[in-house]
This record gives sequence, C-alpha cells and structure tokens, in this order.
Amino acid sequence: MADEPFPPPGVDLDHPSVARVYDYYLGGTTNWTIDREFADEVIREFPLIRPIAKANRLFLHRLVRHLVKKGVRQFVDIGSGVPTMGHAHQVADELAPGESRVCYVDYEPVAVAHSETLLREAGDLDRHAVIHADMRDPERLWGQIAATGVIDVEKPLALLLIAVLHVQQPPAEDSGGTEDLGPSIVAQYRDLLVPGSFLALSHITDQGVPSDVDAGLVELKQLYDRSSSPVIWRSREEIQALFGSFEMLEPGLTWTPSWHPEESGAGAPQVEFQTPAHSVILAGAARKP
Repeated sequence: MADEPFPPPGVDLDHPSVARVYDYYLGGTTNWTIDREFADEVIREFPLIRPIAKANRLFLHRLVRHLVKKGVRQFVDIGSGVPTMGHAHQVADELAPGESRVCYVDYEPVAVAHSETLLREAGDLDRHAVIHADMRDPERLWGQIAATGVIDVEKPLALLLIAVLHVQQPPAEDSGGTEDLGPSIVAQYRDLLVPGSFLALSHITDQGVPSDVDAGLVELKQLYDRSSSPVIWRSREEIQALFGSFEMLEPGLTWTPSWHPEESGAGAPQVEFQTPAHSVILAGAARKP
C-alpha cells in the first residue's frame, strides 16, 4: 500500500505473496514493497503477465454472470484473493440483486482482511462471508463454509477455483517442501458437491501456447520457483482431468478470452491479445450430474 500500513497478524513481509502480487498486476494497492519488487521483476521479464492476470479476472466476471443466468445463487470462491477489479458477489448482484450468496476463502491474511472490509462496507453480511482457511483439508473447510450460515452445502452451488491450482501449496508443518495436491484436492471437492452443482477453474499451461511466449513462461516459472510460491504448469489433458466426469459447459476448456465473451458487462475493460492462446490460461466450467 502507498503508506505501508501495519499489516494484520500473520502477514509475511519477508516474502512476496501470490495474492498481493496478483493484486499489483491488476492495478490494486493492497501490496507491500516486497510484493512490488518481485512483481516488477516479473513484469520486466514477462510483460504479458499483466494482461494475462486481467483476462483471468474478467473470465471470473463472465463466469459468474453466465452461472447466475443458469440459476446459480450460491458461490464458493476458494483462493479468492484481494478484492481488486470486482469480486464475485458484486457481479452476481448486478444480475440478481439480493439473491446470491457468496463465501470467499483465502489463506492470505491481507486478502481476508480486505475482503472483510469490503463486505462490511459494500456487502450484505447475511449473504456474504469470508473465511481465513487452508484449502488442503476439504472436509474441514466444507464444515467452516457451512458454519457461516451463508451457504447451504446440501444444495447446489458453484465452486470457483480460479488461478489457484497452479500455485503449489506451502509446506505443512510435518513436511519438508511444497505440495502439489491439485488432482487429489479437486477430487475431494468434486465429491463434496451435491448433484446440480458446478465446478469452475482456470489454470496456466505451457502447452499449445505461441512460440513467442515459450521463453517468457520458462522465465516466469523460474522466478516464482525462486520465490516462496513455486508453481506448476499442467497440460490441457491434466487440466481437463480436474473436472472428472462432470458435464462441461460450452465451449469446453478454452483460453480465458474465448470463454463466453458475450457475457462481458457493460463498460468492462478490454484486454487485447495477439491470439487467445497468448493468455496462457485455460478455463472452463462443468456441472455435476
């Protein structure tokens, strides 16, 4: 932040935070010097990262609009991050005022603190909640979500995992390194969802990207791997497998700018790429039968 505020308890200012760095990419101010220094290094080496981040957030906006039109009124956004460029509840309330219920989940204390502030100032605490929690324990997290009283986990909902599964999880107390729990974690969440629910996700890939992006992606991964938040790229097939046997919504798994561009809201910012594949993030949504 511009005036470098004293951080909430539990904030690590010795290492850049994925959520705070992402906020900086989006033009937000909920970040510290350590985050900006890292983000500026990434931007110097891979300037496409900012439009990539913005295209991913705009995918979230279009996704929420599309699902609201399909009748979805409950959303669980895991790894929701800092509320920059519009949060899910704001988009949902544009189409169905007073009807949607949203629970945000994040492990980053700053993201949670600012989400709490946003909900107090411009939300509805009967319909909106935020939880500071670890996604690696699905059963426990599902209980925490239910305990908010905002989400009825026994009814259909939309589970959003937007740009979170390519970040390797921090080490658990009894382990010696980072953990890639993506496939096993997502399988558990699929089991927790009741029929009629939706799973939506976005994930970076180095497969099928234009040749002029390859070198930048290698450098991007090296930069993050040297930070406290190593990343993992998955192939299209691996990302598709995260949906299990759920029924994919049209147009299937596609690049973020190509997922229902007609759902862009009035006055939505535009992100221009040479080709959709330059966005390097695949996205999709699927329904549990």
